[in-house]
Amino acid sequence: MHAYLLCFLIMVFPTVAHAMLVQQEMRPGIPASAEYRVGKRDRPAVLLLHGFLQTREFSTVNTLAAGLHDAGYTVLSPTLSLNIPNRTQSLACEAVHRHSMDDDVAEIGRWTTWLKSRGHPAIVLLGHSFGSLQLLAYLSGKPDAAVKGYIGTSLIEAQTGTTARPQLIADLNSRILKKQHELVTHSLSFCRKYTSTPEDLLSYLRWDQAYVLASLKRLPVRSKLVMGDSDETLGGGWIKALQHVQTPMVIVSGANHFMDGEHEFDLLEHTLKHLETIKLPPSR
Repeated sequence: MHAYLLCFLIMVFPTVAHAMLVQQEMRPGIPASAEYRVGKRDRPAVLLLHGFLQTREFSTVNTLAAGLHDAGYTVLSPTLSLNIPNRTQSLACEAVHRHSMDDDVAEIGRWTTWLKSRGHPAIVLLGHSFGSLQLLAYLSGKPDAAVKGYIGTSLIEAQTGTTARPQLIADLNSRILKKQHELVTHSLSFCRKYTSTPEDLLSYLRWDQAYVLASLKRLPVRSKLVMGDSDETLGGGWIKALQHVQTPMVIVSGANHFMDGEHEFDLLEHTLKHLETIKLPPSR
């Protein structure tokens, strides 16, 4: 498949000044889009990723994209396709989910390559919530050399609710070995009922706390975490566990999982501080 089967730019006015809509075909019949805001060339470009089943229009992400662009940074904000052509709305938990972590990672790679092709030699990956996890998964593989930094905000694991994870993973592996591809329904993240194939569900469930922490230790780029001490998504023990990994982390007092309200400014401030530490490679 060609690197760019379909890629075009459309000026979008007046919704976002200086923003362009970019579209690529991620796999046959599955186009996906991103918003591209061009900033100053003497700064790293930012690839900003939304959370679980959301889109780039999610408030935390959209506000952060605007703030970064106002500060002079180029920002690319894709909406993961989740194997739905031209997806523009959040995907309901009750849907039949035909996407996997591998699909998500592949799309992140495609958008990174696209951003690099636009002349950006230094790229910083910035995610919110599950988007932080998906970017971490990308970095745990073979990231593009142009990726120089990572910022994970409200980073979470792939939660399974009350179901014992080892037992669930064993069951899914058994189904896969027996080539039983019928849909299964379990809880995942904030979805109490999440229906998917055993293979696709397992691709997310592997990312438990231990796997996330081990991946953070192996990050190949300059990294930073931004967490809220009032984030009840995982409980207080998660921040303590992250501190043991010794990845640089800022804890925003009073901030919840969405870093909303007054904490939008805290999130932007800490993001900008980390971006200032990422330098462009010498021009050839």
